[in-house]
Amino acid sequence: MTPGLAPALAEPVVAVRGRWTTAVVLANVGVFAAWLGPIQVLLAKQSDAIAPGNKEFVFGLVTGVGAAVSVAANPLFGAFSDRTTARWGRRVPWVLAGALGGAAGLLVLAGAGAIGWMLLGWCLVQLFCNALLAAITAAVPDRVPKVQRGAVGGWVALAQTLGALVGVGLATVVGGIGAGYLACAAFLLVSVIPYLLGSGDERLVERPRLVWREFFAGFWISPSRHPDFAWAWLTRFLLNLGNGLGTLYLFFYLQDAVGYGDPDTGVLILTAVYSVCVLLTAVGSGTWSDRLGRRKVFVTWSGVVMAGGALVLAVWPVWTAALVGAVILGIGFGVYLSVDFALLTEVLPNARDRAKDLGVINIANSLPQVIAPAIAAPVVKYAGGYPVLYGLAAAVTVAGAVLVRKIRIVS
Repeated sequence: MTPGLAPALAEPVVAVRGRWTTAVVLANVGVFAAWLGPIQVLLAKQSDAIAPGNKEFVFGLVTGVGAAVSVAANPLFGAFSDRTTARWGRRVPWVLAGALGGAAGLLVLAGAGAIGWMLLGWCLVQLFCNALLAAITAAVPDRVPKVQRGAVGGWVALAQTLGALVGVGLATVVGGIGAGYLACAAFLLVSVIPYLLGSGDERLVERPRLVWREFFAGFWISPSRHPDFAWAWLTRFLLNLGNGLGTLYLFFYLQDAVGYGDPDTGVLILTAVYSVCVLLTAVGSGTWSDRLGRRKVFVTWSGVVMAGGALVLAVWPVWTAALVGAVILGIGFGVYLSVDFALLTEVLPNARDRAKDLGVINIANSLPQVIAPAIAAPVVKYAGGYPVLYGLAAAVTVAGAVLVRKIRIVS
């Protein structure tokens, strides 16, 4: 550890073991299952059941408002986590509270029969699951040395994909909208147990003085003082916006454009194909990036590959093309997630505010989920439909892939 710093704030030098990485990955799988099972299947089906003539608007409204909650929740809870002095460590209390609150939100959704209840339930899920995610994400730079972060980042990248597969699987196989939500809630609670029991989270002995004016001012990280952080934020925002434009309406794309007879099963099949491709590329590319000591070239080319997958969906709206697109997107996204996460941990301004700064970065994940429905719904209904939507997704993704080269401090 870095001399002169408290253990909780020091730069880690001891490699983490596989058991710790497994616990972090499993907690991430639980969070993303709680998010992506509803987003990919359950919320779409619920919107169709409640407002069949206006399903795109209802789905966009619920996901957009929920994403707006996550924009504020992730950095805010991250900052609280940075200042937590519980004897179990900085991160553990928020992992526990996030899992309990997220499960409660899923229970509200399970019984929701009106738009208002859908909004309430989904906002609770976003609020508490972002508290969990902010804490568990910060655990990586807390515990993992830089030379190991590409490999660990690869496993964490798999968590998002495996979470999608588990969430969509539970939503599809269990049967019924309410049962799907209950299954996602149960899995979320179980997923955090290994981390809670073996986090190794260092206790913060002295809480940083909290001055509210400075606290809220700290959420603004000056691009002029920290340009690499700013470029990393912008590139992640663009790549996630492209991904959001391409995936939010996948259920309706299969239902209305492809004409697939069983769209929820179709989403499950595509998610499985996509997940296998991510599994094949994520960990290997993260380890390769560690050995070469280079990050940007991996992010650039992964973005170009992802854009190619979106273009396939744009020009060829048939089931075979959807399978091909899933393969291409999975290959590109696996590389992107693992290496970009390692890159982000190397541009954080300081150790004291890791969770808050990663929370600011995570706005680049959640803000596109606010913007994407506002763009996608009118494009699908009035401005050219799914070909234009997926073409736009490809263009935005390429822009993010190119701009990552502006980062200077990371090779």
